[in-house]
Amino acid sequence: MIYPSYDVIVVGAGHAGSEAAAAAANMGSKVLLVTMNMEVIAKMSCNPAMGGVAKGQILREIDALGGYSAIVSDKTMIQFRMLNKSKGPAMWSPRVQSDRMMFSNEWRRMLEQTPNVDFWQEMVSEIIVEKGKCVGVKTQMGIEFKAKAVVLTNGTFLNGIIHIGEKKFGGGRAGERAATGLTAQLESLGFQSGRMKTGTPPRVDGRTLDYAKMEVQPGDDEIVGFSYKNIEKPDKQRPCHITYTNTEVHEILKTGFDRSPMFTGRIKGVGPRYCPSVEDKINRFADKERHQIFVEPEGWNTVEVYINGFSTSLPEDVQYKAMREIPGFENAKMFRPGYAIEYDYFPPTQLNTSLETKLIKGLFFAGQINGTTGYEEAGAQGIIAGINAHQYIQDNAPLILRRDEAYIGVLIDDLINKGTEEPYRMFTSRAEFRILLRQDNADIRLTEKSYQLGLADQDRYDRVKEKISQTNRIIELLNNTGVYPNDVNFYLNKIGSSELNQKIKLDKLISRPHISIAELIENVPKVESLVADYEHEFTEQAEINIKYGGYIEREKEMAVKMHNLENIKLPSKTDYRSIPSLSIEAREKLNKLKPTTLGQASRISGVSPADISVLMVFIGR
Repeated sequence: MIYPSYDVIVVGAGHAGSEAAAAAANMGSKVLLVTMNMEVIAKMSCNPAMGGVAKGQILREIDALGGYSAIVSDKTMIQFRMLNKSKGPAMWSPRVQSDRMMFSNEWRRMLEQTPNVDFWQEMVSEIIVEKGKCVGVKTQMGIEFKAKAVVLTNGTFLNGIIHIGEKKFGGGRAGERAATGLTAQLESLGFQSGRMKTGTPPRVDGRTLDYAKMEVQPGDDEIVGFSYKNIEKPDKQRPCHITYTNTEVHEILKTGFDRSPMFTGRIKGVGPRYCPSVEDKINRFADKERHQIFVEPEGWNTVEVYINGFSTSLPEDVQYKAMREIPGFENAKMFRPGYAIEYDYFPPTQLNTSLETKLIKGLFFAGQINGTTGYEEAGAQGIIAGINAHQYIQDNAPLILRRDEAYIGVLIDDLINKGTEEPYRMFTSRAEFRILLRQDNADIRLTEKSYQLGLADQDRYDRVKEKISQTNRIIELLNNTGVYPNDVNFYLNKIGSSELNQKIKLDKLISRPHISIAELIENVPKVESLVADYEHEFTEQAEINIKYGGYIEREKEMAVKMHNLENIKLPSKTDYRSIPSLSIEAREKLNKLKPTTLGQASRISGVSPADISVLMVFIGR
């Protein structure tokens, strides 16, 4: 049998691989998506949820770029919440609980309905390299598929080892085997690899829980969702619940510490600092008498429940005994225990900003292979790798998102310049331009780029242009319309805000932190007649731009200064060891990472402002 050749081969069908395959195919590439199991495409390996702080912003950016994750999330949600609504809009973060099985099934359906995507179920054991270029893959059965570019998105499967207490066995996920061969080959080609660790909690039978002993956590009344497309929202939601560990739970967990693979040194990989296991929490925070447990349903039509906050690799008997001391879990039945998994990753400093490897042309890495954790971080890398694999074979410039353009830009810039020695997770604090990078304006920031690439359709692009136009019109109306004290003082007095003593423009009134356009529409007839007919999305955008205009302008000025450094190119063949005025650490880091611009050099750990000044002198600036 003669197997067809492809433009792009994507290895792995998790969140990164699925987005990569969809992006490249929708841009016109002929794509082969290779996975070891087609039954678990884009499977939620850990918690059944999408979004959250910073992650929700990423998901909206993926949607603005034409990805599928937000659409799938909206179609399969069982609960929606907008987190941090009490804080400023830079912190607002959408999050959904998802139906785990529906999520994977919907992803597969969308990929199967995407023209240009073919599938192959088997393990890839090698990449095919000719003259420094990746030209295909070889499977475990010895079948060779040729391609012009390859994207590796192997997740936690590369030499994966699952740990439960003193037991360990090969696997990339519960019930699925590990992937072997690729790490050794990549190392032989000159790549450096490392080991990381992640974990997951037990799953339990929701019929055996006493929810009356827990706090109810309902969804929001208003379901906003992720996608900027008009996806139909559910007419009902499933509640989550909150309970807590206690000292009895902690004491039982401690009885298993002598058999813990984490504490006895059997696990060598580094785990996520910001998502520790429950045994790590009670060990590191010994003064805390309790820790929060989120009880999350796995779907509409299943009794399986995810115990968020109880990730563990302790022996299963210890897990079970300790779990039954949690309020509401006294009669809990376990479906399967929690476990830890160790896997290979490749430090992302070995990548260019396009996510193409520096060593092998046409080879791209995306997702946990780069040392990240999280579905959203994986999907973000996947869509960029898929776009840039297509751009590479078309000989077009890659899509590079700046740090002031997208959280995705921050993520990739951090990875390639700073690397990571622990699973990288996105936080709002990592983004210095987070007022510019809000979840509400991801479409304004990125849709035009997506449209130019051929990913966003005309309807989506027209919708964004309408949003910009209508928002500016609302701001203009508010800037030019004045209100008198007798128009609004009754309302200001009602909410405890200082009354007016003279006429002011509406934009000045809206600048007050506790006043919203929506409430003014409901309480002030003059405002209602002015903007009530505009969509809420547009009035909210106008309100944010008015309230935070000063901060937004300040960040834009900072971004311009950063762009100036980005525009200063560094010679690719510079031997930084020959520049004695640089610090020793800067010489080592610069020579290893070979930044392409002065801006990129300035963000490398260990390169100081003094080193940047030396470089400016060196290149004649």
